Amino acid sequence: MVASPGVVEEAVHPGTTGAERIFRLPDPRRATRADWVQLVRFCAVGTSGYFVNLVVFTLLVSVLDAHYAPAAVGAFCVAWLNNFALNKFWTFRRHGVSAAEQAVRYLVVSLLGLGLNVGILHLLVQGGLPEVPAQAAAIVLVTPASFLLTRRWAFR
Repeated sequence: MVASPGVVEEAVHPGTTGAERIFRLPDPRRATRADWVQLVRFCAVGTSGYFVNLVVFTLLVSVLDAHYAPAAVGAFCVAWLNNFALNKFWTFRRHGVSAAEQAVRYLVVSLLGLGLNVGILHLLVQGGLPEVPAQAAAIVLVTPASFLLTRRWAFR
């Protein structure tokens, strides 16, 4: 399998469909050093996006008195721009596909993550957790699925 310099492609097993490859759980025993570096970079980008998201969310809820659901969407938009740029040029560094196609794919993955995030956020808020801690928890809970979809589909 051909890979960009510094990027290790995951082995595809014969007979594996695209959906099976995307949703298959990774085997940490087969991960290379480059795979772990990529995961660490993704988490660093995610951490920066996490703080961007929480700062924007907090400002919208606390300063502008926005409802938590639209505030989550606004915070998502700002964090998405941050994360796309950093993931494209630092984490995954795959430039064989156009930036526009990567952006659309990353947007689809991010919107799936946003839907999951808002659903979890709503459940946590309705369960009595304050809005900002609920948003923090929702982001953490959505991260594993977002990484796999981002790595295997958006930036493949």
